[in-house]
Amino acid sequence: MPAARITITLPESLLERLDRTETNRSRFIAEAVERELERRRREAPRRSLEAPHAETSETSELGLEAYRDALDAADVPLVDRAEGVAVAWRHGFGWREANDA
Repeated sequence: MPAARITITLPESLLERLDRTETNRSRFIAEAVERELERRRREAPRRSLEAPHAETSETSELGLEAYRDALDAADVPLVDRAEGVAVAWRHGFGWREANDA
């Protein structure tokens, strides 16, 4: 993967500790950034649950069963089957219209 040169600022004491333990600053920092980004990606759902969007909060407070019942009572179809195009997977071609030979 191509690398890009960047400039970062670190406290001198942190840089000294890094240099005492690692010989390749760039590799160490790249690995640390990768780990932190992965940790944050895994934590995102939990953070979302702790601070949900206002509309999501209303739905969650309603409860799943009450939400389902409210949908049934409204009798509003979520998918209009008359709209759109039927598709099927064709090996070597990908998704195609279902009637496409």
